[in-house]
Parts: sequence; C-alpha cells; structure tokens
Amino acid sequence: MTSYDLIIRNGNIVSADSVQLGDIAIKDGKIQEVAYGRKIDGDALKEINAEGLHVFPGLIDSHVHFNEPGRAEWEGLETGSKSLAAGGATTFFDMPLNSTPPTINAENLALKKALADQKAVVNPRFWGGLVPENIKDLKGLHDNGVIGFKAFMSPSGIADFNHSDDETIFKGMKEIASFGSILAVHAESTVICEQLAEEKISQGKTSARDYVESRPIISEIEAVRRIISYSEATGCKLHVVHASSRKVVKIIEEAKQRGVNVTVETCPHYLALTVKDLEEKGGLAKCAPPLRDEDEVEELWAALANGEIDVIGSDHSPAPASMKTITDNFFEGWGGISGAQSTLNILLTEGYYKRNLPLEKIVKLTAENPAKRFGLSTKGKIATGYDADLAIVDLNESFTLHNEDLYYRHKHSPYVGMTFKGKVKNTLVNGEVVFENGKIIVDKVQ
Repeated sequence: MTSYDLIIRNGNIVSADSVQLGDIAIKDGKIQEVAYGRKIDGDALKEINAEGLHVFPGLIDSHVHFNEPGRAEWEGLETGSKSLAAGGATTFFDMPLNSTPPTINAENLALKKALADQKAVVNPRFWGGLVPENIKDLKGLHDNGVIGFKAFMSPSGIADFNHSDDETIFKGMKEIASFGSILAVHAESTVICEQLAEEKISQGKTSARDYVESRPIISEIEAVRRIISYSEATGCKLHVVHASSRKVVKIIEEAKQRGVNVTVETCPHYLALTVKDLEEKGGLAKCAPPLRDEDEVEELWAALANGEIDVIGSDHSPAPASMKTITDNFFEGWGGISGAQSTLNILLTEGYYKRNLPLEKIVKLTAENPAKRFGLSTKGKIATGYDADLAIVDLNESFTLHNEDLYYRHKHSPYVGMTFKGKVKNTLVNGEVVFENGKIIVDKVQ
C-alpha cells in the first residue's frame, strides 16, 4: 500500500474542463495521484474529507503590490501573503514599483527575494520594472528569475519609479523580446489624463464623477493601440493589466486575431464596483483606471463569458487609511484598492451564482491561464506531477465580510459589508495546509 503525506477525499475537483468527484494524493509537495470516481488506495499522515466541497487549483494572483522593502507600513509580504492564503490564492506576482528601492535591477530583486523567503506563506514571484534608466539592467533581472517586466505609460504615483516615454518603451520591448520575456503595461494616456485633470481642477470640479471623467475609457484605448503597435514592431510579448472596459478588451481581441502575442487582465473591482461605489465609499474605492458605470461592468462580465479576457489579477494596492481619506477633492488620496483576499469570493458570488459563469472558466482565468502565460509549468492544474497548490471551498456557505476578517496590514476594503456565497475552508501551498477554518496556521516570521 502506498503511503502519502496527505489525501483529500470525496471532493468535487474543478479543472478548466470539468468538475468531477474524486480523491487527490499528495507527497513531497506534489500531486502524486488524482482519482476520479474512485477512492485512492493508500494511507496518509493526514486526510481531509472534502465531501460536499469543491477543490480548486490555488489562485495565481498576477498583480499585487506588497511594497516591501521600504514601504511595509502600506502592506508587507507577511500580511499580504496571508490575505491571499485566506482567499484561496497560492502564488503571487509582486509589482516592482512600490518598494524602496524599486525592483529595477538584480541587486534590488535580491533584497525582495530574501524578504519573501523569510515572510511569505504562499509562493512568491516578482515583476521587474522597465523605467527610462534601466534598459541595461533588464537582462540581469530576467536571468535572476523575474516573471516579466512592468512599465507605466502614465505617471505611476511613485517618485522613484518613473513612467516610460515612447522611446523607452520601444527600446525596452526590443530588449525584452531578445530574451523572450514579456512586458506588462499600465495603459493610460498621459496627455489625455493630465489635460482633462487640469481642466477639471481649474474649474473647481473635484467630485468622484469628475475624477472618473478625467481618466476616460478613450485614454486606455489610445494607450493600448499605441503599445500594441510597438508589440507588432518589436515582436515583444505583451500583457495589458487592469482593463476597465470591454471597449479596451475589444482592441486587444482584434490584435489577437491578427496574430499579436498579447493578453489582457481585468480586476475584481471592475466586476463588482461602480462609480456609485466610489461616490459612496470615497477613497476606499479609488483606483486608476477608475471604476466605471454599471453598463461597463456588465459588458466586462460578457467579455469574460465570451473568453475575451485571459487573466484576473487583484491589483491589490493598499495604503494606510490616512492616505485613503477623501473629503471633497477626489484628485487627492492614494489610488489603489485593497482586495487580494476577495478575488475568488467575487468571482463565485457575482460570476458563478449571479451570472452563471462556469466554475471551469473561473479556474482558467485564475490558475491555468496565468500559469501558461507566465511559464509556471508545474502550477495552475490539479494533475499528477503538479505542485499541490489547492483551495478547498464550500460553495454553499454565505458570509458577510467584516474588517476583522481581513489579514491586510490595514484592515479596510471596499468589499467590507458585502455578503458573499462560497467560502474558502482550506488553502494548501506545496502540499502544506496554510489556512484552515478561518485561520492562518503557518507563520514563517519568527
């Protein structure tokens, strides 16, 4: 009889193709056997009875800002990764810009890696930055394991992470293409956004709606069209982050049809919140690109259902409450939403239950697609030989999110007060249970 470290029994195993009842056997952090419609013959040090529950591949959050080193008072690798584990996520890609120093060379990457090894309770991966001064450092970042590169086509809001002008982007894309990596872009037009903001502020128009109108969808469309043309000219793989509208997605879909190697991500907040939420919740719901109106939210869901969107990333971009407080000027205050813990809850509640989005499609968007796109060959699937990164979920359990439920450094989120259906019961990272029945049970920080 074979011996395993762990067997998960009687679970509804969710893949990108099906939902089937079965058992999963795990040893040395890997999935050793998946048995559909039968019991695994073996014993284990531990068993989890998943009867009536669903077993998902752990979410891969391709877009978080954990801000460490240098700005850990905003969020840190410990609190950020614990929040992901509580939400069923098992791998994250940390963005390069909010750290001090930013991740724009191999030396700075090493600092971040060392901290993640010490503190993160889920699997860490890192984006490198593309800024005007570091094209010569891109190859070194690649050789030291970055998942890809991130550039801003408009100001990032971080003084030591400069946005990239067109020449920097083009030269950077040629360099990135030379070693087969990928560029992710924040795509908004600097000219459009800055000119419209200047007009609004000069006229004393500083409401939530004014802020949203200063960053219109056409600003995203203009920037996306431009960056796609650079991708075509350089042959560089491209990933457009946080698209807020199906109109933006449509430009990318057209480029895919003519053979451009481009993918697109949207975020839970564009699927669950609207401009009305920004008006009501204030700074907690401020982000860039901004929230859109309800018709845009519904169109994004239609794009998801139609397979036009490749990846869901949380764009978890936290800050202390003092930086999120807005009185009457929505052009002030940090633009970033705390939401990494709630991605799966939103996709289940707003997608699966409200709009009949299949569970298989949720797996594709949150696990299989990001694993494929970013070269994680042993993640994103529940299959023999893959890493045992899993989320066990009770689809029938409803709960209301409270501030005290959050693992973030700053326990606020625009999702607080919302009622969700579908609750994470266990999260396994490389075969180890790190979250169980509402509690983090692994603590790497001594």
